[in-house]
Amino acid sequence: MPTPLHGHFDYLPPAQGPLPPVGARVRVPFGRRRIVGLVVGHGQGSALPNARLKRIEAVLDETPLLDAPLLNLLRWAADYYHHPLGEVISAALPQTLRQGKLAIARGIERYHVTESGRTIAPDGLTRAPRQASVLRRLQANPEGITLEQLREGQDTDPRAALRALIDKGLVERHHRPCLEPPRDERPDAPALNAAQQAAISSITESLGGFTCHLLEGVTGSGKTEVYLHAIEQVLERGLQSLVLVPEIALTPQLLERFRQRLATPIAVLHSSLSDGERHCAWLSARSGEAGVIIGTRSAVFAPWARPGLIIVDEEHDASLKQQEGFRYHARDLAVMRGHREAVPVVLGSATPSLESLGNVERGQYRRIELPARAGGAVAPRLKVLDVRQQFMDEGLSTALLDAMQRHLDADGQVLLFLNRRGFSPALICHDCGWVADCHRCDARMTWHACARLLRCHHCGHETGLPARCPSCGSPLAPRGQGTERIEQALHKHFPQYPAIRIDRDSTRRKGSLESALAGVREGRYRILVGTQMLAKGHDFPNVTLAAILDADQGLFSVDFRAVERLAQTIIQVAGRSGRALRAGEVLIQTHQPDHPLLSSLLGGGYRAFARTALAERREATLPPYASLALLRAEAVDAQTPLAFLEQARDHLQTLSLPGIHPWGPAPAPMERRAGRYRAHLLLHAPRRQDLQRALGPWLTELARLPGARQVRWSIDVDPADLT
Repeated sequence: MPTPLHGHFDYLPPAQGPLPPVGARVRVPFGRRRIVGLVVGHGQGSALPNARLKRIEAVLDETPLLDAPLLNLLRWAADYYHHPLGEVISAALPQTLRQGKLAIARGIERYHVTESGRTIAPDGLTRAPRQASVLRRLQANPEGITLEQLREGQDTDPRAALRALIDKGLVERHHRPCLEPPRDERPDAPALNAAQQAAISSITESLGGFTCHLLEGVTGSGKTEVYLHAIEQVLERGLQSLVLVPEIALTPQLLERFRQRLATPIAVLHSSLSDGERHCAWLSARSGEAGVIIGTRSAVFAPWARPGLIIVDEEHDASLKQQEGFRYHARDLAVMRGHREAVPVVLGSATPSLESLGNVERGQYRRIELPARAGGAVAPRLKVLDVRQQFMDEGLSTALLDAMQRHLDADGQVLLFLNRRGFSPALICHDCGWVADCHRCDARMTWHACARLLRCHHCGHETGLPARCPSCGSPLAPRGQGTERIEQALHKHFPQYPAIRIDRDSTRRKGSLESALAGVREGRYRILVGTQMLAKGHDFPNVTLAAILDADQGLFSVDFRAVERLAQTIIQVAGRSGRALRAGEVLIQTHQPDHPLLSSLLGGGYRAFARTALAERREATLPPYASLALLRAEAVDAQTPLAFLEQARDHLQTLSLPGIHPWGPAPAPMERRAGRYRAHLLLHAPRRQDLQRALGPWLTELARLPGARQVRWSIDVDPADLT
């Protein structure tokens, strides 16, 4: 059942008809509600007398919706991450199927403006405001929009307005199948180098059984081409491939390359799809109609009929870890799924996680290397810009501005990376020192000039900009740089060169990200400024200069993984430069030019950094040489979560479990967030088996502790973020 309760619930079989199979959905009474559950087993009896058991009211699936291998994977995930099985199953199903809709793919209906509808002004429909509202939405989405997307944020049903607009010839309805058919014409594949050929052979030779390959290739080395050739071999065997990417932003570009090359329908699964689109894609994957399934994190639970190959692109990316609710890691579940279903797994990255490199070290993963860029491209030159005592104009040093001018004059594109959205990360009074803090978090409000709002990036709280300092009445001054402020500075320094900002704020509207990326690749924009969205996997062949505006952000952190993430970011951003035949350059602005991380990266690349970092982790017995679990607690005051975690620690010690070391409790690095105080208790164990053996009995008892009812608490196994 989709509830936060552990364990299963017993029901009597339906009054009529056959017994529902394991893996089928049923509708049952649950308290005062009627909800949809999934059959996970047939019992010979119940601990409760039959008189107390309720009866299944309806069987929704004649055959299992989830087959035995997928259901068993979900059971394993629930056990490993210590999360209720009902919520784990719920996370694996599309919303439509959770609601009890038929498991039938009927295609997608989308509404489009006609040529007349594209040119008419909605304000002209003065006597039909609902029609005007619908028309505006459709004009803003020229690729079309579904009925359920039109309903989002609307107080009234839009169907009557749609019918009227169709009658006026302003809107038309199109029905399309769930999956786009394969294209008739496909371009020839580029020539492969020897390393790519060896990688493809290694992967295809392992088809039919489980092997985990770590495909470590420098940026631009042609990992995607290796994926495509391996998938073609899988398709020739009549099997399916599952491809995971960490970000929705990577999906359009990868999907287009796959559609150009592969003679099979492709199912796409990510959170930006409408419920109907996700329903269609999920069922097409389950039936086997889709030869390839591409998706973000939750697609690791996608069903398939003929398992063949699993690929995890950018396997190092933190986005593959779910940070709320059911806190699973899609990469680790992909490896486990491959192991359980006897299919090979490929983990691809230019900057592999230290966990994956540790598994190579232990002989659990097979390493495949692509040491050179494909197609004759040369690696970019990395250079540190020491900005100490240098004049900075809105975060841009003179040396960087000169380099930008040089590359722009040579018809190159420039990419600027700053992992900070908004206009300014702080609003300060120069006279009295007042700072615009979030009243719900231990954080400062970020000034968003475009929206004219102060916004907290941790809890989402928003407020208008004060006209003057609330404390002394003096003018307020923005401090620090965000992507909005850099974009404004670029218009001042390079007015003749079009610039575009790509971050979460500028790409909220459906289709806006795809449009922005297309504009970059077509050369309509010469300067790109953005956040992590720009650093991951994109191919911008005309970018010849990439710059990291503030490398110091990641050098100092309470999280032991922060330095690893910074190293990965630097290499990934560098990889956007010089991907074609023109040489690339990478500039790193920092106040710490002699920091060991930067020296290591510039001297020996990511491989040298990783060797040093692994040695440090081994010395400190941190992952991948140990296992961690993080118990989080929060409450409306600061002492209550700490008191509960102290009780939890004391109870753990009474269990006398070998090899388990509790660290803490302590306040979270950001103690107050969204109006609640947070605290952490970290569990450390040299062996994963010892940690799992301890968590089961310990977590069962936590709910009975005196302080448990006064806090919200959760367990995070293999935490990726300790903040």
